[in-house]
Amino acid sequence: MSKKTVTVDIVSDIVCPWCWLGRQYFDKAVAVAPNIDVQINWRPFMLDAGIPEKGMPYSDYMQAKFGTGRSDTFKAMREHLEQASGAAGIEFHFDDIPRRPNTLKAHLLIKWAAGQSKAHAASAALFQAFFQDLRDVGDTEILADIATEIGMDGKLVIELLETGRDVDKLKAELAYFQQLGVTSVPTFIYNGTFAVSGGQPPNAHEQALQKASTLSAKNIMSVLNQ
Repeated sequence: MSKKTVTVDIVSDIVCPWCWLGRQYFDKAVAVAPNIDVQINWRPFMLDAGIPEKGMPYSDYMQAKFGTGRSDTFKAMREHLEQASGAAGIEFHFDDIPRRPNTLKAHLLIKWAAGQSKAHAASAALFQAFFQDLRDVGDTEILADIATEIGMDGKLVIELLETGRDVDKLKAELAYFQQLGVTSVPTFIYNGTFAVSGGQPPNAHEQALQKASTLSAKNIMSVLNQ
């Protein structure tokens, strides 16, 4: 029996904790769907494009965004993430994160990794670097190190980042998904026809994969690729 192919465009930002949790849940769903060939495309989203290029202290950012006294909703969200992380095989060290980076360069790394079929590995490495290992994923040297760790050419990544390679293309892609109506992440777009948003549990993605396998795929990137 031949496999059905399903394309999933994952719109995400590296500093979004729900995106890391959602990625883990998605991977669990893929693992129990051996009858489906899942083609994954990572797509950029910036939760706050106004962050300075070199980032800013994480505590300053959080205070400016959420205030000195965190709301009950914020606290409940954080507790949920921390409680869910263990079973998902990840760790959040929110209190120890030193800097809130501008994630443009991290998205560029994922874009280049895609050309070597390493985008999924790059996203995993970047999420872990930021939330668990407390590394500045907006720093060129650190991004080069991460690239090397997943089998890319770190020196070339430094050269590309310093020359601003593909920045205009990435910004066009960012704008495209905003125009498409993506306002929050993670958003998983199945076969270009429907989406699953947020840190949904594995069964939500299991159902989505089965549903998408019965639908014809649409190329949501056709406008940008013309």
